Amino acid sequence: MDITAAMVKELREATGAGVMACKKALVETDGNQEEAIEVLRKNGEATAVKKSGRIAAEGVVATLVEDGKAAIVEVNSETDFVAKNDKFQTFVSAVAKQIIDSDAADVDALLAEAWNADTSKTVKDELVSQIAVIGENMNIRRFEKLESDGVIVSYIHAGGKIGVLVEADAPKSDAVEEALKNVAMQVAAMNAKFVSEDEIDDDYIAHEEEILKAQIMNDPKESQKPEKVIEGMIKGRIKKQFKEVCLMDQVYVKAEDGKQSVEKYLEQVGNEAGGTITVKKFVRFETGEGLEKKEEDFAAEVAAQMN
Repeated sequence: MDITAAMVKELREATGAGVMACKKALVETDGNQEEAIEVLRKNGEATAVKKSGRIAAEGVVATLVEDGKAAIVEVNSETDFVAKNDKFQTFVSAVAKQIIDSDAADVDALLAEAWNADTSKTVKDELVSQIAVIGENMNIRRFEKLESDGVIVSYIHAGGKIGVLVEADAPKSDAVEEALKNVAMQVAAMNAKFVSEDEIDDDYIAHEEEILKAQIMNDPKESQKPEKVIEGMIKGRIKKQFKEVCLMDQVYVKAEDGKQSVEKYLEQVGNEAGGTITVKKFVRFETGEGLEKKEEDFAAEVAAQMN
């Protein structure tokens, strides 16, 4: 019996299993939908549909730097317990490798690709298989890929709670790589929003000025000051804020004098290395940021895993 795309679609919608898994089940059962569902359930493929509604806000961020390319990816799980599981960690590493070799622009495109380790199935199929094996909902939430003729370094903090990539035009040397690693640690710790003030757009500035003005006008004492004075206060506070959100303006966390900026630190290292170090871009992912998290104590988490 010929297995049509419509039949595969119907089975996939009913079970949540991957396209290739559905097609194989239909071939095995000669197109019988009910029997195909049983096959998927026996193989553990259909269990993922029950888990897909669960909150997956834990997990890890992984990075990979390879031959002038770099990938950073966040893969979520329901519990931190599973995020530390070797099978989960191996899968996340494989996803990072998939991204390095991929031209996908977003997660949907990535999920539709053939899985590098087994081209008979898609990345989505492999994700569904892992959900069935590991026993929790999982989600490839986001990724970013960099390519550069310069230097790219990565940094992972707290076993994957935070991941950072830093790309720079710079001479290639151990000293420069170490300096950029330090900068990646700075990004992880201080959570800069921009490389420098040049990146800040007018809309961001206008929005922050509006907030600062509202704060001043809500203060009985400050609101009575002349308009020119208030404008000066806003500009001063914006300038101070830039030093907090712009990487190059931040005080370097390892500065011995507690004053040296990141820009001055890189200038110093560049002079010693015989060139300039220009940070072009950084990417920072923090696991679960912006996601609703499930409240569950550790004992309950362990009990859930044992069950």
